[in-house]
Amino acid sequence: LFPYLRHMQNRYVVIMAGGLGTRFWPISTSQMPKQFLDVLGTGRSLLQQTYDRVAALFKPEHIFVSTHTSHQALVKAQLPHLPLHQIICEPYRKNTAPGIAFAANKLHAINPHATALFLPSDHLVLDIPAFQAAVLNCFEAAETQSGLYTIGITPHRPDTGYGYIQYR
Repeated sequence: LFPYLRHMQNRYVVIMAGGLGTRFWPISTSQMPKQFLDVLGTGRSLLQQTYDRVAALFKPEHIFVSTHTSHQALVKAQLPHLPLHQIICEPYRKNTAPGIAFAANKLHAINPHATALFLPSDHLVLDIPAFQAAVLNCFEAAETQSGLYTIGITPHRPDTGYGYIQYR
């Protein structure tokens, strides 16, 4: 039990909520991108559903949201319990990889031993127990063998709009 608790001290999640609102137009706009919308009619936005999926796995103080400065108020309105210092505001829109690097730098300043999950805020996940098991498996692997781990569906075709990883 002790090693598990030790690892929990270093586990973080960053929910990436910096989208521009262009792919789901006209429902999604730059003022209200899809991650802030209740597109499934559940009473919870995609951001809130993403937070709900990880809340059972992480200490509340280890859950961060990364967004553009213009969406800080939307994040705070939808996740009012999230302290402002856990909302990482990107000053510029530079896309996913630089956004992850920016947030990783912030986490490193908080905990140089952090192991982090970077999670899109707008994914549909129907099998939550399977998702949570995959997250825990990735953390266990990353804590024993350094590397980059991904969780996703098996792609059926290459798509530059969404990206894919070919593995052997």
